[in-house]
Amino acid sequence: MKSLTDPSQALSTGLAKIRTGFHVPDGFPAVVMAAAEAAAKRVPSQHSDRTAIPFVTLDPASSTDLDQAFSIEASGGDLLLHYAIADVAWFVEDGDAIDLEAWTRGETLYLPDGKAGLYPPALAEGAASLLPDGPRPAVVFTVRVAEDGLVKLDGAERAIIQSRAKLAYDSVQASDLPAGFAEMAQRMAMNEKRRGASRVDPPEQEVERLADGTFRLSFRPLLQSEQDNAALSLAANMAIADAMLAHHTGLFRVMSEPDASKVQRLRNAALALGLSWPPSTSLHDYQRTLDPADPQQAALMLEIRHASPGASYQPYQEGVVPWHEAMAATYAHATAPLRRLADRYVVRCALAIANGQPAPQAVTDAFTRLPKVMGRAGARASQINHAAIDLAEAVMLRGREGETFKAVVTDVNHGVRVQLADMPVVANLNAAGLGQGDGLTLRLVLADPDQRRIVFEPA
Repeated sequence: MKSLTDPSQALSTGLAKIRTGFHVPDGFPAVVMAAAEAAAKRVPSQHSDRTAIPFVTLDPASSTDLDQAFSIEASGGDLLLHYAIADVAWFVEDGDAIDLEAWTRGETLYLPDGKAGLYPPALAEGAASLLPDGPRPAVVFTVRVAEDGLVKLDGAERAIIQSRAKLAYDSVQASDLPAGFAEMAQRMAMNEKRRGASRVDPPEQEVERLADGTFRLSFRPLLQSEQDNAALSLAANMAIADAMLAHHTGLFRVMSEPDASKVQRLRNAALALGLSWPPSTSLHDYQRTLDPADPQQAALMLEIRHASPGASYQPYQEGVVPWHEAMAATYAHATAPLRRLADRYVVRCALAIANGQPAPQAVTDAFTRLPKVMGRAGARASQINHAAIDLAEAVMLRGREGETFKAVVTDVNHGVRVQLADMPVVANLNAAGLGQGDGLTLRLVLADPDQRRIVFEPA
């Protein structure tokens, strides 16, 4: 997608309306802020001293809410990942003001002009964040990664750690990272291939705020450092999920595969974008060939993500193996407790069972409530993201009314939906007599940022 600047401030105005329309919190209630300030002073007393371990963090350069720090060491042919996760539960107690507010939010909301955090900054960007400006309490998971990428949770403990460096995706050098970082990512990739996982990370279509206060709409392919870092989270999340399942407890991420009608719409989208998708090649195999650096392929990767039935949360059920189709594995979320409410409880569960204790009753009770809360929070975050993208697309196309665009019909089952051929824009069309896969030329009738709406008609 072409880059976009916003000299008229239409995006700024529209984003303010999105915040109002979706009731995005503006700060925290005074009682929550006060509780967070008090909690931030709590001195760790149940933590081992692991400050000698050379932990580092790797995140976007601007991030200050750092959930994860890591260190890697060899153990024979295996690699040991020491994965430190922010010990949010040390600062937040069940039923306190911070906890109650977090349950109303569910997750941190990210908008181009700022975020609405799950926890107050005193914790999320201060005492609980694994920043390198001082020792921090964490839960350290030790994950054993074999040569073939198989993972196993070796142990977990509360510990005080000291991050040596706050590394950034866009500037990190191989020499900054622990030995074994790239090798671990390769092992996890090998394991994914062996499992037949279809997880493919598309580029992020994002509205980015620039230094001068304007905005830009662009595709941002994941950097190699981001992909490799994600492999560490994947290793920890899979190992923790396996451990919970073995102990007949837990909260898992589950997802099924797209149905046949959605796959056909994806084939139509590929046609619209000028991509070759052999009829004999499955979606599972085809999407692994896509290159996020190519704009057309990147657009299709986003469409594949949107066609997914979506992942959801599922508590442990006796006799049921929770399954995540894209991961081709049993999977959980544990590695981002500063940003997702559910992770705080999964971390508590995993810490308990790794030390031979049952999961706390408050945790197992939360597992039954969290799917609804996290589903609602995730839907809200998705709606906000889509609204921001719709706004940016309308701003991008404004002033081009009357121009024509090549497109292909991708869906006629729920109204006519079309995919533009030269940019990743999907729109609804008021027209009859069209079938999936039909090519046509459209004329842009309306691009209204105020309504976050674009309208096309057949040319």
